[in-house]
Amino acid sequence: MDSISAGTENSGGSSVASYLEHVDRRFEEEKTRCAGPTAIGGYLSIGTRKGMLILLERLLIERCQRTLLEKGFDELIQESMTDALARMYSLFSKTSTGLPEMQKFFGDYISKVGLSIVNDIARDTTMVADLLSLKRKMDEMGSGPFAGDKAFARTIRDSFEKFINKRQNKPAELIAKHIDALMKAGKGTSESETEDVLDQCLALFRFIQGKDVFEAFYKKDLAKRLLLGKSSSVDSEKSMLLKLKAECGPGFTSKLESMFKDIETSKDIVASFKQSPRFYERLGSIDMYVNFLTAGMWPTYPPAPLTIPQELEKCQEAYKEFYLSKHSGRRLVWQNQLGHCVLRGHFKKATKELSVSLFQAIILLMFNTGDVFTYKEIALSTSMEAKELERTLQSLACGKIRILNKIPKGRDVNPDDKFQFNASFENPLYRIKVNSIQMKETVEENKDTTEKVFSDRQYQVDAAIVRIMKTRKKLTHTLLIAELFDQLKFPIKAQDLKKRIESLIDREYLEREGTDSSTYVYLA
Repeated sequence: MDSISAGTENSGGSSVASYLEHVDRRFEEEKTRCAGPTAIGGYLSIGTRKGMLILLERLLIERCQRTLLEKGFDELIQESMTDALARMYSLFSKTSTGLPEMQKFFGDYISKVGLSIVNDIARDTTMVADLLSLKRKMDEMGSGPFAGDKAFARTIRDSFEKFINKRQNKPAELIAKHIDALMKAGKGTSESETEDVLDQCLALFRFIQGKDVFEAFYKKDLAKRLLLGKSSSVDSEKSMLLKLKAECGPGFTSKLESMFKDIETSKDIVASFKQSPRFYERLGSIDMYVNFLTAGMWPTYPPAPLTIPQELEKCQEAYKEFYLSKHSGRRLVWQNQLGHCVLRGHFKKATKELSVSLFQAIILLMFNTGDVFTYKEIALSTSMEAKELERTLQSLACGKIRILNKIPKGRDVNPDDKFQFNASFENPLYRIKVNSIQMKETVEENKDTTEKVFSDRQYQVDAAIVRIMKTRKKLTHTLLIAELFDQLKFPIKAQDLKKRIESLIDREYLEREGTDSSTYVYLA
């Protein structure tokens, strides 16, 4: 037994795999020896087998299983040493504490690696791809070396849910953005491959507690894909919608489904408009398509002031009159920031088609009446907000595609600048997409979306408090907070719940019991 003890002491680090192989071999050798004198290689009575194997389990596995896990388990997972892990699983299953101990180390490893991904701000751009890679690898471990053991599958789920919610909101936002990039990519990706990645993203989505954050960002990105025609596959979009509906119920996807319905309804309205000469002929040579969106179903867009040229304003009025003739009592509000156009530009060497935003189009149309305009003249003519005007002029005069020349040259737009039509513009393409300058998605945009989520959560918290108190009539602060944590489906702090309770007391939905300030009473 001395040689076995020595082997145990040297079984740490990279030699764990070798030690497990050694132990496996020793078990097979002892089974052979204890097969009875008549068997090949056997010389001990078969009756000694059980006792000998129990002794080996205690000396070679149970006595050193924790040391093996501490010194080599992470390395085996990291290096994907599946044969060694399968052997460890098989050997540890022989003892009563082996697999539970191994399961704990497996969970700790997942949490450690997962937290290093989620908490590293520098890895935000690759967070979802890294998490998907980690999930695939852990699932392969669960179905391969760990023999599809349900306890290990549960460990994977519990560990992911634990670490992914340590950093509130950001993982949910980035999963939505990852799906957005996937839906817009299209090229080089088959529908079956897209479906596979969507299923993997949905697996991550299941672990998220703040699903309302995901919904807000997903809805915002879906709106852009639908309105700007950037979705690579309508079938993939609808498939994802069905997956979300199956996962979260129809209430979660009702607004998203309404967005698709609006797009289909708009096609019918435009087709009907084109069959009405009284309205359609007012468009003249302009081919205009309008999407009619139901307020409340789409993301809210801040008003964007813009003075529309007379020829475009006539088109808008034609559509508006036609729509209201079919749907009286409704109100139409034009969302200028969502508009995009194709303009025909006549340059010295060739005529080109320019795919631009409505803001870019309004500025370019000014150059039909003159070759040079100052910043102030453009601002006065378009009525655009200063930040929007600066970004739009930058995209036209300071980017890769320069339809305008800025005087003086430079990357920044200033109030004293002048802008001249670039008649010498050249490009090998006939239709050219002039990209808008985006604010970093923007900090403002993301902040607005997140604030809207928090605002919506306040209403949900208020409704939950009233619902509980209406049923229970009287509750202590501690019990009310406990029930709220059970009912609310998103992470929230106790102090935030207390603020909502105070707000409801101020609005006379609740009151404190006269003799006990820690007890609340519902006011009918």
